[in-house]
Amino acid sequence: MKTKNNITTFDEILDKKYGQRGEEKREHWEQEFEAFQLGVLLEEARLKLGMTQQELAEKCGTNKSYISRIENNASDIRLSTLMKIIQTGLGGSLKLKLHL
Repeated sequence: MKTKNNITTFDEILDKKYGQRGEEKREHWEQEFEAFQLGVLLEEARLKLGMTQQELAEKCGTNKSYISRIENNASDIRLSTLMKIIQTGLGGSLKLKLHL
């Protein structure tokens, strides 16, 4: 499906490749993308503060490899750990939204 300017939207590409929202393959992709975005946000915040992964890990009581795995979307993260990294390690806060 194309818009009147003959441009395919990103959602249309995802629909074709992974199915419609709500389908298992698409929902898996969406979850993986959210985890990727979270890793990028944490890395950007850390770099903005001029911190290394090691420094962040020490501040929040974990290790550098765990921070690296989160930033590279290679590890699931518990909400309590995420909160500790954001609050204790980065001095920030987290706001969540629920989309139905």
